Amino acid sequence: MISKEQIQQFHDQGFLVIPDFLERDEIMQLRHRISSIVADFNMEAVSVFSTTEQTKTSDAYFIDSGDKIRCFFEEDAFDDKGTLQRPKDQAINKVGHALHDLDDVFQRVSYKKELGELAHALGMEDPIMVQSQYIFKQPRIGGKVVAHQDSTFIYTDPPSCIGFWMALEDATMENGCLMGIPGSHLAPLHPRRFTRNPDGQSTTFVGAEPKDWDLQQMVPLEAKRGSLVLLHGACVHMSLENRSSSSRHAYIIHMVEHGADWPADNWLQRPANTPFNKLYDLLKN
Repeated sequence: MISKEQIQQFHDQGFLVIPDFLERDEIMQLRHRISSIVADFNMEAVSVFSTTEQTKTSDAYFIDSGDKIRCFFEEDAFDDKGTLQRPKDQAINKVGHALHDLDDVFQRVSYKKELGELAHALGMEDPIMVQSQYIFKQPRIGGKVVAHQDSTFIYTDPPSCIGFWMALEDATMENGCLMGIPGSHLAPLHPRRFTRNPDGQSTTFVGAEPKDWDLQQMVPLEAKRGSLVLLHGACVHMSLENRSSSSRHAYIIHMVEHGADWPADNWLQRPANTPFNKLYDLLKN
């Protein structure tokens, strides 16, 4: 499934695009299931996900979503008075953050043996899945995601995060594909972290904002439907806004090493009765 040359490319570049990772049926099952989840979503719980200012989404609905399936809206889906301007299935930014554990359809894809084999090939010894997200990147209002490192938000000591980003539609420059800085993961991880405050109801960025990333070095990571994009947790990446007429659906899983320390002030936490699951304990055939 992955060659020695591809593994080396991942370690050199900090990212890797693997075509044809998902089967057509898997893609259709995920998209059909997310449509049902959004259709059943209770509009009384409205939370907006800011792709440019993470702390704007620091309400209890967001912070307590580590062991739940919750929907978050695009900022531009509302007018100045807070009125939704389009149908909710065209206004959702993402669904997260425990699809991989709480929904049978997403669980089957998340814990398929190919992902376990791939994590092992990349050097992970005992990975756990800590977060999953379904990203819509809606036509014309899909927000820009500013340059960041995943380990800022999914931190372990030592850092161990790897992102598994699956394209459910073609991701192009026109509809806001991922972009990454080659080799940026080889520098020390920037010390900034996104943390949960002691009140448990708000978050804070601890540490100064990065100033030395050369965004001119960004290269597009265009990916055909069914492709898997691997992202090292220290790889500096981003995506531009989607102003096209085409959406850019994707399903993302983040894994970390079970043996690494998961700080108590990480924004993403789970109750003791719903711990993170070890990948190799739940592999599906």
